[in-house]
Amino acid sequence: MLVGKAGKGGGKSSIWSGVPRWARTCTIFGVVLMVLSGAVLVGYEALLSRYEGSVGKADLFGDQAAGAQERKSNVKGPLNILLVGIDPRNPETPPLADSIMVLHVPESLDRAYIFSIPRDLYVDIPKFDKAGYRGGSGKINGAMSHGSIVQGENPSTPQGFELLAKTVQKVIGIDRFDAGAIINFTGFQKIVDAMGGVDMYIEREVRSEHREPDGTHRKGNPNGAGYIGPQAVYKKGDQHLSGWQALDYVRQRYPKNGVPDSDYGRQRHQQQFIKAMVNQAFSADVVTNPIMLDRVIRAAGQSLTFNGRGSSVVDFAIALKGIRSENVELIKLPGEGIGTGSAYRGERLLPVADDFFAALRDEQLDAFMLEHPEFRNKAK
Repeated sequence: MLVGKAGKGGGKSSIWSGVPRWARTCTIFGVVLMVLSGAVLVGYEALLSRYEGSVGKADLFGDQAAGAQERKSNVKGPLNILLVGIDPRNPETPPLADSIMVLHVPESLDRAYIFSIPRDLYVDIPKFDKAGYRGGSGKINGAMSHGSIVQGENPSTPQGFELLAKTVQKVIGIDRFDAGAIINFTGFQKIVDAMGGVDMYIEREVRSEHREPDGTHRKGNPNGAGYIGPQAVYKKGDQHLSGWQALDYVRQRYPKNGVPDSDYGRQRHQQQFIKAMVNQAFSADVVTNPIMLDRVIRAAGQSLTFNGRGSSVVDFAIALKGIRSENVELIKLPGEGIGTGSAYRGERLLPVADDFFAALRDEQLDAFMLEHPEFRNKAK
């Protein structure tokens, strides 16, 4: 059931159960944390330590293993932050990067660019001695899995993140990331719950592959692949989405369900949801309500593992406090499939994407975007 946007005197959906275990959306959550946390935390000193204490910490870049000293410094731009969403399965299963996003913040720290790396992007994955990986070619989401292998122990997600970061750095052409985060599913339902749902514009009608109108899972087709039964429908226009609806909507990627551009459409919907969630989090309902804000911040911290290479998540959040949703540019990197049908090998970026990366490195993205408006993913 899709609940329309509530007006005066209207209620909002209270259907919160049964949120799918799907971590691609978790990366959205990480972007929201990085962009809005500073603004809502400034002036709430009691929440700062609680937020900082709840965020997981790990050596995501191998700095500690390399003997780097922990340092405290002011966060200065430009910044490149890698955000990876994972679906935490059993501890014996090597993790896959289900979603990969990069947040680029210019030197002025007053705006940001967000772009997704296609998880099927076919790339060269570098040699990684820690995991005994000799290097090779494959889909980029597998880099985290290759890098996570620890002899005689369960796979290490932070170690896998390190190889993924090295791989994405090669794609973009940068020497290092300034920070990184792993976002799991656990806290996402709680943050949407705490915010009372999210208002967003749906660009075209989409039908759910996975959910019935009441939010229950559709049943598997006994006669073959796929699902059977009624489908939840997300109608075009301004809508108010509850937790399961928001997560389900940004999961959809099949043309038969109303997403003609498949995974690129899903990436666009994820980015649109980022801006909608930021707007919701900046609303008076959240920012001026200490009890609600406390719930949001604690749920946020519980879903995040962060490494700021010497600076804390709060340091980064406060440094980014001047960014508002209208100053966040959503980017679509142009690409195409390699092979079709059973011969499909993955995705590749078109040559103009290299020009985008060059503009990023040279701090010329504003000029680049003026010349290439087709790179903009519209939020509405």
